[in-house]
Amino acid sequence: MLTSSLTGKSVIVTGGSKGIGKGIARVFAAHGAKVLIAARHLKDAEACAAELAKAGGTVSAVAADVTKLADMEAMAKTAVERHGGLDVLCANAGIFPQAKIEDMAPEIWDEVMDTNLKGTFLSVKACVPHLKKSKQGRIVLTSSITGPVTGYPGWTHYGATKAGQLGFMRTACIELAKYGITVNAVLPGNIITEGLAGLGEEYQRSMAASVPLKHLGTVEDIGHAAAYFASKEAGYVTGQTIIVDGGQILPESLEALASA
Repeated sequence: MLTSSLTGKSVIVTGGSKGIGKGIARVFAAHGAKVLIAARHLKDAEACAAELAKAGGTVSAVAADVTKLADMEAMAKTAVERHGGLDVLCANAGIFPQAKIEDMAPEIWDEVMDTNLKGTFLSVKACVPHLKKSKQGRIVLTSSITGPVTGYPGWTHYGATKAGQLGFMRTACIELAKYGITVNAVLPGNIITEGLAGLGEEYQRSMAASVPLKHLGTVEDIGHAAAYFASKEAGYVTGQTIIVDGGQILPESLEALASA
C-alpha cells in the first residue's frame, strides 16, 4: 500500500510552513513519514510543525534559506540527525511577486530566480549525498502549470523558473538514476492558498469558472501527488510530471466549458 511504503520515511519539505508546502507536509505526516519542515522563518516553521504534530504526525522544524548552500546542507544534516537518514526531498519553496515586464526591477527578477530555480538546485545538491544512502531516494519538485504550459500577465519571472525546473529535472533524473534516486515534478493549477487569497475573491471566482471540475484545488491535492512520486510504487517513474489542475488547461475557451 502507498501508506505503508511511506511509513517511517524521512522527508524534507522546503517552504513547508504554509500553502502548498504545508499541505504536502500534512499528507506525508498522515502517511506516517517523519517530516522536517524547512522555512526561512523558524517561528512559522515551528508553528506549522506543532499544528501537524497535534494531528498525530512526526513533524519538526528548521530555519533554512534555499538560496544559501550552507543552509541547505545544514537542513539535510538536521534531517539525518533527527530521523536517522533522508529518503525524500520535496523541493517546494517558491515565491511569486507579481510584476509586469515594463514595471519589473531586475532585482525582483533575480530574487525569483534565486529562490525558485537556484533554490531547487541547491536543495537537491545538498540532499543528494544523503539520498544516495536511501533504498527509496526520491526528489519531488513543485513546479506549476504557469510557465511549462500556460502564461499569466505579471508572472514572466515565475513562469521562467517553473519551466526551468522541468529542464533541470530531465537531466537530474538521468544523473541520479545510478543511485536509485528518482526525480519528478507536480504541476499545480490554481490551488487555494494564502497567496491565492491575496489575489482577491473575483480572481478566485474567475479561475474556478475556467476549471472543468468547477472548483479550485486544495493543498492536499498536491500533497497526494507528491506522496505518489515518493512512494515505493513509483520506483520506476522518473523525469515525469503530473498536472493537478482539475482540467484547467484543457478547454480552448470558456465557451468550450459552456458547451459541455
